[in-house]
Order: sequence, then structure tokens, then C-alpha cells
Amino acid sequence: MDFAYLKAIHIVFVVSWFAALFYIVRLFIYTTEAQGRDPQARDILTQQLLLMQKKLWNIIGWPAMVGTFIFGIWMLFLNLDYYLAQPWMWLKLISVVLLFFYHLECQRILNNQRKGIFTYTSFKLRLLNELATVFLVAIVFLVVIKSTSGLLWGILGLFGFAASLMLGVFIYKKRRKQDQEHVERSSSHSGK
Repeated sequence: MDFAYLKAIHIVFVVSWFAALFYIVRLFIYTTEAQGRDPQARDILTQQLLLMQKKLWNIIGWPAMVGTFIFGIWMLFLNLDYYLAQPWMWLKLISVVLLFFYHLECQRILNNQRKGIFTYTSFKLRLLNELATVFLVAIVFLVVIKSTSGLLWGILGLFGFAASLMLGVFIYKKRRKQDQEHVERSSSHSGK
């Protein structure tokens, strides 16, 4: 098969894998937050969200990850000597291995939520969700730039980007808490 076709198929699988990784953690957040609802709403929401998790993970998440690895390894072996001599490729491969462990952690969370075990708060899940973005940025920049000369700036930029994402999540959480407090104050005043 022509290398350009392999690359195109690989990219399609990568995009699908990241879509699944981004959305599965959002579903974890919604499922966790549903546990605070009244029993009837909690049961209905939890059942629906767990079904959505299962379908997303089994139909898109795992197949996209496997496809990413198959076509990525295929391309790697077509030019093995070249790629293994490139420092950027080693950093990309390390990032992909870390992303694989992130995927496995998502699988663990999914299994726990199906058992009714919710070990992460929705805030911690929001932070976890941003980690996939950090991996995406790192991998894309390594593949597109193909250089380690600006690696220091790239790493600093990546940490800056990660810090910005975490700050955004923190601000969101604080505003959400303030909004909830405002609603509670308003409802307590209207109940008098």
C-alpha cells in the first residue's frame, strides 16, 4: 500500500481515538454528577450514560486505538532506520505509550462506574479530560515540526498550555460553585 494512504488511514484512526478519549471522560463527568440527583433521575441518567459509555468505548474507542497502532506501526516499519534515528519520533512514541496508559485508565474508570464506584470527583475528571489535550498538542507538534531544536520552547509551551487549561477548569469550577450558591440563596429567599 502507498505510504500516503497508510498515513491518511492512520490519521483518521488517530482523530477517532482522540474523539473517543475526549468524549468518554465527558460521559464520566456527567455520570458522576448524576449521582447527586434525586433517586429517580439518578437511576435513569446513570443507566443511559453507562449505555452511551459502553457504545462509545466499544464501537469507537478501542477500534480506533487498535487502528492507530496497526497503521502507525506499519508506517514505522516501512522506514524503520529513518524513524528510529529521529529524536522527535522517540518523543512521539513515548507520548503515544503514555496516551495508551491514559486509555487504560479510562477503561478502569468505565469499569468502576459500571459497578457503581465513583472514585473521581467531577473536578478531577475535568482535569483528566484536559490531559488528552496535552497529549494531542505534544504529538501533533512533534510530528509536524519534526525537530528537537525548539524542543525546550515546545515543552515550555506545552506546560504553559497545560497550566492554562487547568486554570480554565479551576475558574469554571469556582464560577459554577458561585452560581450554585447564588441559586441556593435565591431559592431560600423566595421560600420565605
